[in-house]
Formats: sequence, structure tokens, C-alpha cells
Amino acid sequence: MKRGQTDLSLMLAVRKPSGMTSHDVVSACRRIFGEKRIGHAGTLDPMAEGVLIVLVGPATRLNAYFEGHDKSYIARIAFGACTDTDDAEGSIIRELPVPPDACDADRAKELLKGFLGPQMQMPPIYSAIKRSGVKAYEAARAGKLIDLEARPICVHAAELLAITEMEGQVSWDVVFDVSKGTYIRALARDIGRAAGTEAHLAALERLNIGTVTLKDCVTLDALAAVKECAAIDPVRALGMRFAFARGDATRALENGNRLRASQVVLHEYSHPSPMGECACTSGVMESCAPPEDGERIIMLAENALKAVYAFDAAASAYVPDCVFSKAVIRGVV
Repeated sequence: MKRGQTDLSLMLAVRKPSGMTSHDVVSACRRIFGEKRIGHAGTLDPMAEGVLIVLVGPATRLNAYFEGHDKSYIARIAFGACTDTDDAEGSIIRELPVPPDACDADRAKELLKGFLGPQMQMPPIYSAIKRSGVKAYEAARAGKLIDLEARPICVHAAELLAITEMEGQVSWDVVFDVSKGTYIRALARDIGRAAGTEAHLAALERLNIGTVTLKDCVTLDALAAVKECAAIDPVRALGMRFAFARGDATRALENGNRLRASQVVLHEYSHPSPMGECACTSGVMESCAPPEDGERIIMLAENALKAVYAFDAAASAYVPDCVFSKAVIRGVV
């Protein structure tokens, strides 16, 4: 085994604190586990806190399968000023008076309705989007601007929790459910302009990535104490249908070979269940719906995630998409 590698392959949900970058969390996890192969899914800005999925060992290859997952946040939007980063960490570049109706809850709810549904969003100038290999925030720090393009996003829900007015400062607390690629900072900026003023993101907490929620998370201090006992179930987290390898399918799976459709019986969870429980078979039922062309499924061997396969309708077979030499564990019983 190479230096800096362990025999671990697992998924964690870490409660990222404000003030740390997502990479800082990864570095802390590397020290805790003595494992170099650690990554994360769904970057959080340093100011933000909340759910951060961390992948350890070969499980890092699951990162790509989280890209399409929806996310939820509690955001505090501060009105009256915009910043160069669209959040409180940036420098104020413009200030405008806040209209009196910004304190009216009915007006606020009506304005938020206008941001629901599919739309095009202009990303913040300070973002990790690359152009010609250069990240936008790196160019911005160097005093250069990258020509960014608006991107399609979807805001599924925007619920006003509270309006706060203190010493002339107005802010809204809003719960957002959004699609992949959505910048909450950009939503705060655009909501301010729609309200007839400027605004920026003052605070942010991520509540979930897909089915992984805050209740599934551990702090870094707790993780240092329990280590791999904090593992969560990647099957529930990924939300794919799954199958148990048996007989000839087990040997084919070990070799990364395709599987005939007749060798695979699809299963799914009959109802949501807390991620903290043992993920073995609670609520599991055989799936009635046939596989869709291109659908990815999880293959389990000895109750561990051994591979992700994709269904090829023309061949009536499942083909390997990602096979693990070291299976990803499903949490501790």
C-alpha cells in the first residue's frame, strides 16, 4: 500500500463550520484518517456552514454522481449594499436606500415568487468557473474580468422565514431549494435589485445535499473521536436503485464485466429512513418499474457498494460505469 493510503473506502457527512474552506475540511479529514485520497462533493464558500459530503479512499470516485443533486439552504439577505463577491466577505461597491416595502412580508413573498422555476443566472465574478483554465475568482483577484455567461438553474422553493430591521438595516431569512449550479450569492444580488435596491448574502447554511441532511452530519471534533464509525450509507445518499450481486453476477462484478438484464433484480427503498441507522435492508422492496436506457444503478456485494452500472437498453444488459477494487462500506451496524 502506498504511503498516505489506508484500507478505508467510505462516505461522511461533515458539518462544515463558517470560516473554513471546503479544502480546509478535507485537509482536516486527511489528518484524522491518515489518508491522502479524500475529496468532497458540493463546495461551500468559507463564510457558509452546513452539510459537506466527504469521500474517503476509493469512494472519491463517487463524487461525479452527486453533481445533479438538489440542495437546500437558509440564507440571510442583507439589503442596501452590494459587494464585489456578492456576499459579506467582499468589499462594498455600491449602496442604495432600501425601499420601505422591503419590510413588508407580503411584498417580500410576492417578490420571491418571481424567482421560482427555471431561469438563467449570471454567476458571481468571484466564482470557481473556469475560462481557458483560469478560475474566475483568480482572475478577479488579479484585477481582470472573465467573460462569464448566464447558466440555466431552477429555484424549486423560496420560503420567507423572517424579516429583520435593526438600526436601519433590513435583512430577510429565506429557505431556498435549488438545482445544481445555483449560486445563492447571485440570488441575493438579484433579489436586491428586484426590490429596488442592492443586496448581498450575509450568512448561509446548507441544510441538505439530496437526502443527506444536517442530522446526518458530524463535527470535525466528533469525527476525530469516532473516525470511520461516522460513515453514512452511499446507497441512500446517491438515491439510485440498487441490486444485490449473487451467483454468476458476483464473479462478473468482480471482473468488471457486463451483466445480463436477467441477472439483475432492482430494489429501492419503500420509504425514507434516517441516514444514521444501519443501512442494510430496512425498508427495501423489489422495484416494479423496468430500467430506463442509461439509468445508473448501484451493485452491492456483501452489503457494500461494489460498482455503479448503467443500463444499455439495446443490449438488454448493464455495463460497468465505475467499479471499485475496494468496495465502499455502508456504515457501521
